[in-house]
Amino acid sequence: MGTGASKRTEDGSHGGEEPEEEEYLDQGGGQLYVSLKMENNFKLKKGDLFPHVFGSVPLVGSWDSSKALSMERESASMWELSFVVPPNHETLDFKFLLRPKYSNAPSVVEEGPNRQLIGGALQGDQRLALFRISSDEVLEYRVFIKADRVSPFDLAASWRAYQENLRPSAVRGIPDVSLGTVPEIGAENGSSTSLELDLEHYVVPAPSTSANSGHVYAANMTETPRSLSLTGIFTNADGSTSFSHSFQDSGASVDRHVPLKDMEVVIPDSSKLYSSSGMVESKSMGTFSPFQRQDSHRGLFVDRGVGSPRLVKSSSTSTFSTEPRSDKEKKNSMPEAAGAVAAAAVADQMLGPKEDSHLAIVLVGLPARGKTFTAAKLTRYLRWLGHDTKHFNVGKYRRLKHGANQNADFFRADNREGMEARNEVAALAFDDMVSWMQEGGQVGIFDATNSTSKRRNMLMKLAEGKCKIIFLETLCNDERIIERNIRLKIQQSPDYAEEPDFEAGLQDFKSRLAYYEKVVYEPVEEGSYIKMIDMVSGHGGQIQVNNISGYLPGRIVFFLVNTHLTPRPILLTRHGESKDNVRGRIGGDNPLSDTGEIYAKKLANFVEKRLKSERAASIWTSTLERAILTASPIVGFPKIQWRALDEIYAGVCDGMNDEEIKKNMPEEYEARKKDKLRYRYPRGESYLDVIQRLEPVIIELERQRAPVVVISHQAVLRALYAYFADRPLKEIPHIEMPLHTIIEIQMGVTGVQEKRYKLMD
Repeated sequence: MGTGASKRTEDGSHGGEEPEEEEYLDQGGGQLYVSLKMENNFKLKKGDLFPHVFGSVPLVGSWDSSKALSMERESASMWELSFVVPPNHETLDFKFLLRPKYSNAPSVVEEGPNRQLIGGALQGDQRLALFRISSDEVLEYRVFIKADRVSPFDLAASWRAYQENLRPSAVRGIPDVSLGTVPEIGAENGSSTSLELDLEHYVVPAPSTSANSGHVYAANMTETPRSLSLTGIFTNADGSTSFSHSFQDSGASVDRHVPLKDMEVVIPDSSKLYSSSGMVESKSMGTFSPFQRQDSHRGLFVDRGVGSPRLVKSSSTSTFSTEPRSDKEKKNSMPEAAGAVAAAAVADQMLGPKEDSHLAIVLVGLPARGKTFTAAKLTRYLRWLGHDTKHFNVGKYRRLKHGANQNADFFRADNREGMEARNEVAALAFDDMVSWMQEGGQVGIFDATNSTSKRRNMLMKLAEGKCKIIFLETLCNDERIIERNIRLKIQQSPDYAEEPDFEAGLQDFKSRLAYYEKVVYEPVEEGSYIKMIDMVSGHGGQIQVNNISGYLPGRIVFFLVNTHLTPRPILLTRHGESKDNVRGRIGGDNPLSDTGEIYAKKLANFVEKRLKSERAASIWTSTLERAILTASPIVGFPKIQWRALDEIYAGVCDGMNDEEIKKNMPEEYEARKKDKLRYRYPRGESYLDVIQRLEPVIIELERQRAPVVVISHQAVLRALYAYFADRPLKEIPHIEMPLHTIIEIQMGVTGVQEKRYKLMD
């Protein structure tokens, strides 16, 4: 039955007698912390009313039911309202009422006389709160009143704790990844939470920098040649002939002195390129640029990774020395990352020659085996982690130099001129990659067939003393996948853009593939290599590695093990509007506002419609209350809570708004304003910290073969979205991530496509 709080006895219990006033006045300055609670023993149904309190001026300020105070949900069946009053407070008259949230229906006031609170004790008969909904329906709530005496010091400590944590959360103390959710809360699916039958009604345009790479041929998104002019010394395999050649991308000037047969490319030693004027010739550009002085010598700057100083090699010596970076260099260099990336960079700096500062990933494989797709995904992953990475596609160089309308005969093994032309552009692309590395680039991905040992040996010779090569071989024996890749190639490749007949293009490409296959394919056996065998299907396959060591090669292998081409959507959305969103405060762990609760129900409706045929889908949330509550109306899918998806931790600024930070911590405010990417809140996190803790989430998203709904927070979703959209690190803190909007990322063999749904303003 209903219980109430009355007189506080010496042992701390509540009796039924009127309290003695002196008992509450003997601790000068003490206050009473009063908690009103209501508990129902029935399941909430659609259209249910929600508990409120209204009453006299000291408590609520009005007997107007429209101004009643809403009680907070403590659990699925318990509601609470807490306040602080002096122990000698005047009598508080109040009543409970039930009020609808989403309609103008009248409130239902509890039956019986007013309740009175005197000295923290509930007066009169102890009774249930009875609400007559209709002539034959009465709802019963148990009522609990608790009053605790607290000192001003305890109140101050509680307020500090509230400012730090905002609100005790029922989800604290759970593991990083946990299955299950809080008890389901019944949804009031009125007209305000329903959705149109056609979800396209809610589609909004994606930004111009969206993740729609699926509409663009992957090779066209690779590195653009700096210039189609190349100067070098070329010799035939027998060493009898040497020459130089040059050409321009306009095609107006082409100078070939000798046909290229069994070509080797010899790039002059970089130490011989320094002139007395202190200028160095760029091999790919044919121009000169000054380098900074180091002990009165000109030096070659080598960026040895994230967060480390550059090492300067004097042109007259073989030793290295460190030199601080200028402000301009710091601005243009990679950011000082956190976690594993920074640790690897420090190890790289300390270990020196034991670690390679420049890494070339050289693709190997026949056409239509997924090389370019794999290279594009790897490029995107490494860039997101903070490694300066570029993708060099030899096919793009070929099209820019020789045109995109070459038929299959151009690729015949017995076509001497075609072979020379392909070797020529391969050397140009590799030279551009090495030149970029010498200017500070870290990882170059060289995308070509490279299917013979002779070609790979040529590349290793070109790389000597400049970068470490790891061969990445993609092998596929599934004829269905090969056929699918061929058809996609015909649809997307610029090589067939001017071919109106699809079948004619298909036959031409199959003839090209047959010419490649006539040349004996030589599997990689030399150097360091990674072999991906039938991995693209996402079902089985194997990966082989040889002579792979170091932090970055290890991360690459781990990423490749978990990647596949299975099409599936990933839905990203922020939690519904929280009470701190309304207040403009950052961080915290508080529940949803009324608007946020409406979005949670709309989101559940959307997920049910969008993923109705995807029963293997799952819902991922952070461990914070507002994210969990946003997911609570969604039924029928497993829910997984990730601590890694928690919002960026604002440290001592948690719970503050911008104005408070600006007023009380002006230096921190300005530091964050200048560099939001690197800025770390005092005792908190930076965006780079967030990226590091999100890496396991990215790996698991890549590994998943079923749809995933990610309900998280603004900073976290900015970082996740930047990965899929291949956005630069410096842009991450400024990516727009609006509330109540769903970003659908479609991952598959054609790349990444984006679609946005805005469910409410």
